[in-house]
Amino acid sequence: MIGLRFVTPYSTEAKVIQHTIQLVPRLSEPTLVTAVLVQPDVPVKKGQALFQFDRRPYEFKVNQLKAQLAQAKQDVKIMQADVVIAQQKLIKEQSESSFIAYQQNLTTSLAKNGAGPQEDAQRSDAQLKKNTAAIKEAKAELDRANIRLDSNINGTNTKVAEIQAQLDQAEYFLENTTLYAPEDGHIINLQVRPGMVAGDYRIGAIASFICDSGPYLLANYFQENLKYVKIGQPVEVALNLYPGQIFTAKVEAIWKANGVGQLMPSGTLPNFEPVSPDLPQNQFAVKIVFDAKDQSQFPIGTQGTCAIYTNGMQGSWAALRRIGIRTYTWMNWLYPMPF
Repeated sequence: MIGLRFVTPYSTEAKVIQHTIQLVPRLSEPTLVTAVLVQPDVPVKKGQALFQFDRRPYEFKVNQLKAQLAQAKQDVKIMQADVVIAQQKLIKEQSESSFIAYQQNLTTSLAKNGAGPQEDAQRSDAQLKKNTAAIKEAKAELDRANIRLDSNINGTNTKVAEIQAQLDQAEYFLENTTLYAPEDGHIINLQVRPGMVAGDYRIGAIASFICDSGPYLLANYFQENLKYVKIGQPVEVALNLYPGQIFTAKVEAIWKANGVGQLMPSGTLPNFEPVSPDLPQNQFAVKIVFDAKDQSQFPIGTQGTCAIYTNGMQGSWAALRRIGIRTYTWMNWLYPMPF
């Protein structure tokens, strides 16, 4: 018994694991499913269309933002023209100010010498003050026009950049109205039908996508049985799906971890008590990969048993274990009894 346990450790808890991808529509609002483009349990290739959602709300949004973006780009040209207008207005006010200052000096000089009325000098002084205020106003308008024009990020006007970002997001959601296969694989238990609503307010995925690549066998072992197990050692697997057959495989990884060793953060102190002898020992898992070229013959969830040969296939312990696992797979023709 010691030789069989440690030289050829045996697991009765082995199951085929495959990667699955939860298909969740990335849409900004609840959206109608208009077409289901895949059949259940039919292989599909990466990039193949699976589901079509109603495109119209997203097309409307894209068209609306395209119009707003065109308007924003026109507004930039208008702001450039406003800067030119403000510059010209400032030049005009400065020119008038120079002429009014000349007149003010002339009328003031004539009034002092009695050659002109005092009212003309006062009128020129008031006009000069008014024109000085107009120059300040023109400068403020020019500054405001420049601030509007210079409001940019990475050389793009902020309003244009804002609408462009909204348009990019709207186009992203429009692209996601068609859901594509992320890898080669298939879908089983397909419940999606045209007419159902999916999107932002739906909780969870609408389907599970089973990937073709990377199936492996995950076998549970008592911790002491893994004393001599190493990566690369040969394995024999008997799957319940295939009575009378043995599949060769290899150890790819040893998962030396178990949830019993994890203490979750909380305000409750742990209570350490002896484990009842009636409870099974916590086990470790071993990841095993099949040697077969056709990995599709190992569907997800397939169960069975497996034996690891730590010293290879030769020796008396290996011979006994090979007899035992073959007895198991041949007994699968009879057990479990359906009656």
